Amino acid sequence: KPYTVGARINNRDEQLKNGRGYDHNYVLSKAADTFGLAARVYEPTSGRVMEVWTDEPGLQFYAGNFLDGKDKGKGGKPYNFRTALCLEAQHYPDSPNHPDYPSVTLRPGETYRQTTHYKFSVKK
Repeated sequence: KPYTVGARINNRDEQLKNGRGYDHNYVLSKAADTFGLAARVYEPTSGRVMEVWTDEPGLQFYAGNFLDGKDKGKGGKPYNFRTALCLEAQHYPDSPNHPDYPSVTLRPGETYRQTTHYKFSVKK
């Protein structure tokens, strides 16, 4: 069920505490190696929408938990604590050590390909 990023980020959860917020890999509920919707982010004030579509099995969600304002963005605006989010399509962390996870082994002569699309729109 959809919820706002900030609604649960300070919950008393060990994983949230360890990462100072979200830095989690989500297992996507789609058939292996199929291209599908992984995430949709909606910002209600502006109406901006970002969708992530991928054929990867997982999605890493990071919420800017270690930004400290030292790095500057457009117009010199600082990247402060939790002022950003990142959605990265990928395999599961520690996959080489889990034979039940989708394989990340690439043998000599093999080619690795994956497809991820970021779709931006405005909801009125």
